[in-house]
Amino acid sequence: MQSNKLYVGNLSYSVTDKQLEELFSQHGQIKEVTIIGSKGFGFVEMSDAAEAEKAKEALDGTTFEGRTLKVDEARPRRERTDNNYRRY
Repeated sequence: MQSNKLYVGNLSYSVTDKQLEELFSQHGQIKEVTIIGSKGFGFVEMSDAAEAEKAKEALDGTTFEGRTLKVDEARPRRERTDNNYRRY
């Protein structure tokens, strides 16, 4: 794994940043936790790539708050474009 940032999917909508931080901190030092609104996913940034890999291997496919987690390396953020916007 090259990145220290993980995508965490299939979260229960009631999960908080603090709960996610507590879960992942068992596998290394956390730099940042971000849950994306009520979308059911978020991101966890670990202190280094080795800890991120360790957390991914330990938590992907496990059950947390009644849901099976999907943990994977986060992809780089894409710039958003609005293809429906037109200038007249």
